[in-house]
Amino acid sequence: MRIDAHQHFWRIAERTGQWPPPELAAIHRDFLPEDMQPLIAAAGIDGTVLVQTMENEADTAFMLDLADRTPFILGVVGWTDMKAAGAPASIARLARHPKLKGFRPMLQDIADDRWIDDPALGAAVGAMVEHRLVFDALVLPRHLEPLANFARRHPDLPIVIDHGAKPPISEGRFIGWYARMKALAELPNVHCKLSGLLTEAGDQKPQAVRPYAETILDLFGPDRAVWGSDWPVLRLAGDYSAWLDQCLDIVPAQHHAAVFGGNAQRFYRLGA
Repeated sequence: MRIDAHQHFWRIAERTGQWPPPELAAIHRDFLPEDMQPLIAAAGIDGTVLVQTMENEADTAFMLDLADRTPFILGVVGWTDMKAAGAPASIARLARHPKLKGFRPMLQDIADDRWIDDPALGAAVGAMVEHRLVFDALVLPRHLEPLANFARRHPDLPIVIDHGAKPPISEGRFIGWYARMKALAELPNVHCKLSGLLTEAGDQKPQAVRPYAETILDLFGPDRAVWGSDWPVLRLAGDYSAWLDQCLDIVPAQHHAAVFGGNAQRFYRLGA
């Protein structure tokens, strides 16, 4: 199977005061399964992982409802307050849905860069491990050291770094990001997504993405790199088929089955 391990749906009327703002016209509208179906059909994508975009459980309920009615949505990464006293109970309740695969706090938007490096998350993580759920890390390079501490504290929790931690591609900076990513790649419970990189390239040509993507492949290896589109956010920088083709060119052919499907199936425990 070929899997898109990172995509989003939303209704813009439910996002008042939330990102995306109206000036991002390419994505300031509703995006629902009927919008994506032609894209994945043309690209030969068999299924997707739908990822949260708002810090509330209503968004998670919306995604799980879509998953119930949309065969190509194989998994959902939702949100819950992982530091709330009732977090373990909330996680257990949401985990009863067979397509709920993990959680993602929006670390890039939290004022405290070290929010994730906190033993208080232990109860929530314990519940996630018990229910065989995973952790999506929406981070920027400045969060990578605290994330590494979190990953070391919870070696039984599968973690995936979204969008390669959004490296500063448009600024041409590499070394600081590389050093922090190398430390995380040494931890066997940490994976990384080949997603979102085109958006980070800004006005740079798409070719500027290649060194960062190749570095992710080199650091994490072909068994812990996972492809995703980040659609519809991808529309800010390119189109679906072009991003897929670019990544197919970057990843050696002998690793296509793993990076473009097998790794996502295994990491998220996706059904057919």
